Amino acid sequence: MNNFKGIKKNSNKINYYNMSIEEISKIEGKKSILIHACCAPCVCWPLEFLNEKFEITVMYNNSNIYPETEYIIRRDEAVKYVEIFNKAHNANVKIIVTDYKGLEYINKLSILKDEPEGGKRCLFCYSTRMAEAYDYAEKNNFDYFTTVMTISRQKDSQILNQIGKSLEIHHPKTKYLYSDFKKKQGMDKAVKIQKECNMYRQQYCGCIYSYQEYLIKKSKQQ
Repeated sequence: MNNFKGIKKNSNKINYYNMSIEEISKIEGKKSILIHACCAPCVCWPLEFLNEKFEITVMYNNSNIYPETEYIIRRDEAVKYVEIFNKAHNANVKIIVTDYKGLEYINKLSILKDEPEGGKRCLFCYSTRMAEAYDYAEKNNFDYFTTVMTISRQKDSQILNQIGKSLEIHHPKTKYLYSDFKKKQGMDKAVKIQKECNMYRQQYCGCIYSYQEYLIKKSKQQ
């Protein structure tokens, strides 16, 4: 299992949005970046935010998503949006889709099945997918790596950036780009794009346990 030592909620919050702006302002020309993406709704605004300064490759590596039919819907929506973005911005964003290994992922996650939403189970999920994508970025000589998950109001950008910082130590060739994509109306801008594109918007985070919780809540509402 992943080591979560040192990764925790911090009362002294760091402004990761400002850190991203400061780093991007130093870049001359265009640098390559690999961004881990969980879905089209979360990737849409980060593409806008990063496009001017980066040659972007999106990695969709999300075997956490259950069931597989949901994984396919989110995958196809992400691929479709990248095509829409490229046409709209005359861009050349690439997307990589890894193999779906849902059962293998559930087996790894099962030891943390009783953890509450936002607890160690989620930390394992975030760090596992980010590490997998970061490994690819390092092996393929990307200048930067980041994740779009900091756009979500349901996810703690302080935690996600701590994970990114801890992973950067093991990836010396590829710099981690700190982010908080939800800031400065980032989430509002994403919602606007989602509506304009009539985008599929999922009702739960992704794993089998969040899916079960979603079904319970749904049944209570009926």
